[in-house]
Amino acid sequence: MERLQAFKFALNPNGEQQRAMRRFAGACRFVFNQALEVQIQRHEGGERKLGYAELCRLLTAWRNGAATPWLKEAPTHPLQQALKDLERAYTNFFAKRAAFPRFKKKGRHDSFRYPDPKQIKLDQAHGRVFLPKLGWLRYRDSRTVPGEVRNVTVSQSAGRWYVAIQTARDVERPVPSGGAVGIDMGIVRFATLSDGQALEPLDSFKRHEERLRRAQQAMSRKRKHGKNWNKAKARVQRIHARIGNARRDYLHKATTTICNNHAMVSVEDLKVRNMSASAAGDRAEPGRNVRAKSGLNKAILDQGWHEFRRQLAYKLAWRGGILVAVSPRDTSRTCPGCGHVSADNRPTQAVFACVACGYSKHADLVGAINILRAGHARCAYEVSDAARSPAVGTRRSGSNRLDR
Repeated sequence: MERLQAFKFALNPNGEQQRAMRRFAGACRFVFNQALEVQIQRHEGGERKLGYAELCRLLTAWRNGAATPWLKEAPTHPLQQALKDLERAYTNFFAKRAAFPRFKKKGRHDSFRYPDPKQIKLDQAHGRVFLPKLGWLRYRDSRTVPGEVRNVTVSQSAGRWYVAIQTARDVERPVPSGGAVGIDMGIVRFATLSDGQALEPLDSFKRHEERLRRAQQAMSRKRKHGKNWNKAKARVQRIHARIGNARRDYLHKATTTICNNHAMVSVEDLKVRNMSASAAGDRAEPGRNVRAKSGLNKAILDQGWHEFRRQLAYKLAWRGGILVAVSPRDTSRTCPGCGHVSADNRPTQAVFACVACGYSKHADLVGAINILRAGHARCAYEVSDAARSPAVGTRRSGSNRLDR
């Protein structure tokens, strides 16, 4: 089977290469914003949206136009990839998978992508990569890059440039090993496993919150876009980068350990976006307990629940395992002993005590046990549903398949 995998490294460009990369990222941002403006105007005028091929014809006119001759300095393929990104964003919006695409802002997610592997050369022996109109760039070679190069993405974060090299390689079909486990997510406990293990939260943002607050206050006292303001902004960006790096490192280590030891993982199908929505309301209908809800939202987002589930999904797939998402309804109110469901079974946030049979354990552990049982039940239902299907390999409309 084929495995696609990306490897990210820090770049060590010289001054000329850094200036060129800033220009290329700015050109891609300009093309994306111009194309988005065209799409918005056509939509307001009642016209259909332009497809990728039609946007490429506009790109050719912009590159040859007298107003934007500097677009020719940037390589063509990254500019076309910016249009593909816009096309994908529009498709996701009309499919109700994402919000409406927004205009890109300078200094936020600056990046560009080379899609043609024929134009890319990777010299791992000397720790360098060749990219069109940039030449050879040295990168911090921290690991081997296996497989054939498919594309390369150059991005900037907190003042540093990075290269992400996506490769494809054939691997043997994995055989899953280990048992099944259910995972209950929480705030006090980041994750509680049904086998009794518990992962303490990292609270990366909370650890750096005071330092970030002082840096942001210092930045607010500087004249905007002045030299001192730029220095203060870079300091704030470095703190944010450290917070994100620490969180990703923690999540990668936790998910790798879980996936190495289990063939099936059951988790709650949590809607993190809805759970972390603001409770402020408006003037007509103001919200209640706004401050408490704001603190809860901050804690939920600091844990990285969505990223945790995303990493579990692809790492289990690499190892031949499966990730089962079950409904979170009553997982912490159902007694594993007798099956009694009641809100009174949770006298406190951490204690579960069944009012019917007296079964008592930590509430998060009870939730993990119920999640595991729900995952087993769903897998059994999928197997029986597949056995009743009229033909092998067909998918009936409305079937609740795990691979969706």
